Amino acid sequence: MRVWAVANQKGGVGKTTTSIALAGLLADAGKRVVVVDLDPHGSMTSYFGYDPDSLEHSSFELFQHKGVVPRALPQQLLLPTSNERIFLLPSSTALATLERQSPGQSGLGLVIAKSLAQLWQDFDHAVIDSPPLLGVLMVNALAASQHLVIPVQTEFLAVKGLERMVNTLAMINRSRQQALPYTIVPTMFDRRTQASMSTLRVLRNSYPEHLWPAYIPVDTRLRDASRAGLTPSQFDNNSRGVLAYRALLKHLLMKQIAAQVA
Repeated sequence: MRVWAVANQKGGVGKTTTSIALAGLLADAGKRVVVVDLDPHGSMTSYFGYDPDSLEHSSFELFQHKGVVPRALPQQLLLPTSNERIFLLPSSTALATLERQSPGQSGLGLVIAKSLAQLWQDFDHAVIDSPPLLGVLMVNALAASQHLVIPVQTEFLAVKGLERMVNTLAMINRSRQQALPYTIVPTMFDRRTQASMSTLRVLRNSYPEHLWPAYIPVDTRLRDASRAGLTPSQFDNNSRGVLAYRALLKHLLMKQIAAQVA
């Protein structure tokens, strides 16, 4: 199983859309995918028609055993989605209380890595939707992943969030045996606006080694897909957004192959 985390220390940059779009395209290619919602707001969970405020069981339960993940618990928590090849490990608003519980508890940073280890033979890919705040949940996402995708809305404030994310990653990498590779993905790009054009230039000048050379355009079909509870490629396989995400997936898979060869 390959594990990708999607994260940025700023909300509203397209993390959930990116996570679901990539998962949907992987499923279209015949892959079995588990999507993990670690954001207490539960956007991914809501996307697939579940209410994070009222779910009886969620990923929160994984953190209730002092860093140990009971056998078969991750499998029991999985929920079906609109795509038969995608299963959801849902969020709940209770995840927001983890920061208060975590002081003094060792091992909480590896809960998701341990949980995915139990699902390793059942899925080809895992995509983790991370919260926008640095804490135990984001640490879990980064610790479990093999590649980090950082969506960045093409506007000035989102670049500031990217700077914080890159600094966080540098801190996390000091505790990893191997640095976590990452790809920066410009999102919500509108070539008609000066903000999008100038932000894209800043990204290309500041992060040439890690920036995906293309971008995800503004596309109302992505929003329509979320309203329908379908992956973007299920909803409109030829929309501008889906075509862009298909190119991004190809880029990420090529990076994956290159890493394996190296």
